[in-house]
Amino acid sequence: MLIATPQSMHFAAALPLQSGASIRAYDLSFETYGTLNADKSNAVLICHALNASHHVAGVYAGQDKSEGWWDTMIGPGKSLDTNKFFVIGVNNLGSCFGSTGPMHVNPDTGRIYGADFPVVTVEDWVDAQARLMDSLGIQTLAAVMGGSLGGMQALSWALQFPDRVRHAVVIASAPNLTAENIAFNEVARRAIVTDPDFNGGHFYADSSRPETKPKRGLRIARMIGHITYLSDDVMNEKFGRQLREAVLGSAAGYKYSTQDVEFQIESYLRYQGDKFAEYFDANTYLLITRALDYFDPARGFDGNLSLALARAKAKFLLVSFTTDWRFSPQRSRELVKALLDNRRDVSYAEIDAPHGHDAFLLDDPRYMSVISSYFDSVLKETEAPA
Repeated sequence: MLIATPQSMHFAAALPLQSGASIRAYDLSFETYGTLNADKSNAVLICHALNASHHVAGVYAGQDKSEGWWDTMIGPGKSLDTNKFFVIGVNNLGSCFGSTGPMHVNPDTGRIYGADFPVVTVEDWVDAQARLMDSLGIQTLAAVMGGSLGGMQALSWALQFPDRVRHAVVIASAPNLTAENIAFNEVARRAIVTDPDFNGGHFYADSSRPETKPKRGLRIARMIGHITYLSDDVMNEKFGRQLREAVLGSAAGYKYSTQDVEFQIESYLRYQGDKFAEYFDANTYLLITRALDYFDPARGFDGNLSLALARAKAKFLLVSFTTDWRFSPQRSRELVKALLDNRRDVSYAEIDAPHGHDAFLLDDPRYMSVISSYFDSVLKETEAPA
């Protein structure tokens, strides 16, 4: 069993941000798995999505139920084999899982950042990750890989640091968000900021008052998000129109109530929302969804994605899932076309899977086989004589 050990690195120098602001004296949490080879050519960086962290694989010592969020993918003998690759999972700035974020103290004011934490973008995260790679002595990455928002970071790595990335693995992702996706994010953010306990983003405990987490808003935001991560087929198969046991005993089969939880899908969504509200940070949710909204490498090229991707030198693997309606296969095919327009080396797999967007996290044999085969080819390049 792979045992994970959290690490942290401090950066004193200010990091310039896309917004024109900067952040200094920040920490990045990360974990590493496997062994870096002598010429440091086998490093693979994993970029996380909205509610994940640096804990990518393995478990923590003494905690059997602490598997990393991509433990199905990464580990000894798995598709990304840590017996062969040195894998790095990093937690992004603004997160709530160890790296400096809104709940930490601003060194310039001595007060908790709260809503004053600067807006961060995908490009800012990649710049911070590059500084971490510098500190680890890794000049060139064998691959950068991520799913969803993590895939956007992998793509951005290939554009911001084209000479430092040999392969970019972009899974269930897109070159930018559709208007519908931005709309879902905005509704979720409204749920949070209109929660009476949000207090303008300054809800953390201080000397004058206790902490008051905006749990109601976070619950609703998670429920909205969770609906979009699943396919209609999966929800129908798991829940259909099933009523809860407490409701089935009534004579008519319904309570005819506007307040009670009657359907199994309602119960499931409330459970997911309650769980999320206990561990996630409201300001982090606002920051990360806004970073999703902003990402658009073609913005500076009059919307021409082919021109935007001309800078990339890496080889690419793109993977999509047929029932993923939030990041549909069409969006991956847009990236494939733009890369082929630039005569880049591109592999593409479209997996027929029923699970919706969440499929990128699941142990589908076809999906795992694609990733495994691709990293076999990456390893052969790494082992080839210069």
